Amino acid sequence: MEPSLATGGSETTRLVSARDRSSAGGGLRLKSLFTEPSEPLPEEPKLEGMAFHHCHKDPVPQSGLSPERVQARRQLYAACAVCFIFMAGEVVGGYLAHSLAIMTDAAHLLADIGSMLASLFSLWLSTRPATRTMTFGWHRSETLGALASVVSLWIVTGILLYLAFLRLLHSDYHIEAGAMLLTASIAVCANLLMAFVLHQTGAPHSHGSTGAEYAPLEEGHGYPMSLGNTSVRAAFVHVLGDLLQSFGVLAASILIYFRPQYKVADPISTFLFSICALGSTAPTLRDVLLVLMEGAPRSVEFEPVRDTLLSVPGVRATHDLHLWALTLTYHVASAHLAIDSTADPEAVLAEASSRLYSRFGFSSCTLQVEQYQPEMAQCLRCQEPSQA
Repeated sequence: MEPSLATGGSETTRLVSARDRSSAGGGLRLKSLFTEPSEPLPEEPKLEGMAFHHCHKDPVPQSGLSPERVQARRQLYAACAVCFIFMAGEVVGGYLAHSLAIMTDAAHLLADIGSMLASLFSLWLSTRPATRTMTFGWHRSETLGALASVVSLWIVTGILLYLAFLRLLHSDYHIEAGAMLLTASIAVCANLLMAFVLHQTGAPHSHGSTGAEYAPLEEGHGYPMSLGNTSVRAAFVHVLGDLLQSFGVLAASILIYFRPQYKVADPISTFLFSICALGSTAPTLRDVLLVLMEGAPRSVEFEPVRDTLLSVPGVRATHDLHLWALTLTYHVASAHLAIDSTADPEAVLAEASSRLYSRFGFSSCTLQVEQYQPEMAQCLRCQEPSQA
């Protein structure tokens, strides 16, 4: 029986044949598969330069939120408080001004509050340790929170578009231009403040296995740029959409203030800028769906990873190569490595793992080493997947 090795970001499994045990113990024989030996087995020699490899790439992970997530939580708390205060003001101002555009902005703020609260909950949930049921932990809860944030905005915007369409059909409404102008001005200031709170400063990016950084998936090679937590990014996109709409509402209120006969600008601004808000969520929705569909990260391509594994000395072929992500930056890889009979499995395993971690920034890698067989070239299950 040939040795079979597997390694991952969190665990390393090693199966050693009875022949290897016998030679390492100076003739020691295993009495039974299910009984303990009469004397302890000697420790196996450790290979130089592999201190990082047995059996975890990183030190013991610390409990609680990482510094990046602590910063994300603070940003969401501050933005949520600002959002709630100004939402209440917009509800009052919109009611007094009889402005659907102002109420539309207030509704968007309400959707932002709900999405940020969901993001805070997902941040807390993601700190829970892995279990035997949730073996990867709860990292993906944050991706689900970002999806809920986008969907909530789409639902609220759809309702407001319907109301704006009704106002375009019927002109039996009155706008208090003064109250609308004051409220719209305050709304612009509120959205600018929230955008400042949620803006990511681009902290230094590391590629450890903690999965702390959450960034958008970008096209091309290399690592994804760190723009902070996914939930903060989704909330920031919301605020940008609201800010754009607030400027539109402010322009409409100025027009109505000086030209009351143009009160139709109220539903028109609601209609136009709601569509812009929907479009601004498209990139976030695309990235989140790619993660949920177990797609390969956009910053990591299949061919470079395959070629990197094949370049390891002793590797003849690779198959069952899978690339996916738990979050937008928690990238995972697994593969089978077919090696020459003369190659050292431990050395191949260490070198292949090191190259994947250093070149592509994977958070977790699982590699299975096996002896190369000529029939692998004709095996259908060992063939590469087709192009998308």
